[in-house]
Amino acid sequence: MSQKTLHMVSLGCTKNLVDSEVMLGRLKDYVMSDDSTTADVIIVNTCGFIEAAKQESINTILTLHDERKSDSLLVMSGCLSERYQEELKAELPEIDIFTGVGDYDKIDEMINAKKGIYTPEVFLADENNERVITGSNYHAYIKIAEGCNQACSFCAIPQFKGKLHSRTLESIIKEVTNLVAKGFWDFTFVSQDSSSYGRDIGLKDGLIDIIHGVEEIDGVKSAKILYLYPSTTSFELIDAIATSKLFATYYDMPIQHSSEHMFKIMKRGFGEQKTKALLTHMRSKPDAFIRTTFIVGHPQESSADFDALCEYANSDIFDRFNVFAYSNEESTTAYEMEQIDDEVIEERAKILGDIAHSVTTNSLSKSVGQTIELVIDGESSEHEYLLSARPLGWEVDIDGEVLINDTSDLDIVFGTIYEAQITELVGNQLLATLISKR
Repeated sequence: MSQKTLHMVSLGCTKNLVDSEVMLGRLKDYVMSDDSTTADVIIVNTCGFIEAAKQESINTILTLHDERKSDSLLVMSGCLSERYQEELKAELPEIDIFTGVGDYDKIDEMINAKKGIYTPEVFLADENNERVITGSNYHAYIKIAEGCNQACSFCAIPQFKGKLHSRTLESIIKEVTNLVAKGFWDFTFVSQDSSSYGRDIGLKDGLIDIIHGVEEIDGVKSAKILYLYPSTTSFELIDAIATSKLFATYYDMPIQHSSEHMFKIMKRGFGEQKTKALLTHMRSKPDAFIRTTFIVGHPQESSADFDALCEYANSDIFDRFNVFAYSNEESTTAYEMEQIDDEVIEERAKILGDIAHSVTTNSLSKSVGQTIELVIDGESSEHEYLLSARPLGWEVDIDGEVLINDTSDLDIVFGTIYEAQITELVGNQLLATLISKR
């Protein structure tokens, strides 16, 4: 009797990816398949953050349903399924099993019973949940907490993910240790508000404790932290990241805007002066890499607010930033505010997007001539004679790649660290020559 096959689609953020990997761990007896049309089970782990993500989730599900074989099971899990569970059950008869954000570790039970489960508590993976790490043989994400205690005007996440719920430091250290034993050596620590980690379990500056704990694990070669929040990021944390010999001096802080007026409207709760002081302190650190996100078109964003945002975004503070057009989400405090016209929002997103492109180019240009450590991930999709590599100071998937066009006749092993010299910037693409194997 042949093994049953499984097709998994994980949408949205890296936190969703961790949950998808837990489901894969529970379904390890299935054979993974890239072909959804022949799979026995299809799982879509959805995102429900903003309108574009919600539409992507629905479109993906409907497309998979149209193409699947008649006796397959189609499962909808994740944030969108949690947020709109009753509406989706009524409107999507195509789905065989619905489940939300509380039962990833019960996915095998649901499939066997052909019945969904909705547990009120949000699931948070720990060291006891076996995961099938996807996309890399050396890098893994570690989710350190779920939920969020912030009350941003535009965000509905706390309403379906709940309040901050942190893992113990011991649990995190055990998971990293277990993954190192399996050959993983590069880790990214994630949650909705990572700089709040541990506040619910009595830790004052829990990320510093994580940094020190991970530094003691033999076999970890590099690490990063994503999603810092201004009001819960201390100057001590910034310093701890910068002085760590293991953690990259990488600061990912989505500040969303730049003016005092908009910080108050968006309920960011820290203020312009303190937020910019944190970023300036980050910028002062040697080899610092700073990423952020901005939202344009939030209710009450004036032309002056937007101009100030463009000016700040175009300063020398950032290496990368993403631009999001405001999405009016029901049940948020901004939902009932007078909305800005879609055409204005679209125009502002285009203007700031062009600045983001320029900022990225400027940051990349500073790398030319530098000698850096990078890991080779494989052949580049650009050309068969080029290799795709990622500097250890850049985050997986989101910060781009460096193309190796000269290997210096070194033995090439994918997933291995090399020393390389950045030789040229062509458009927005860095080229490099390998120097030695680490």
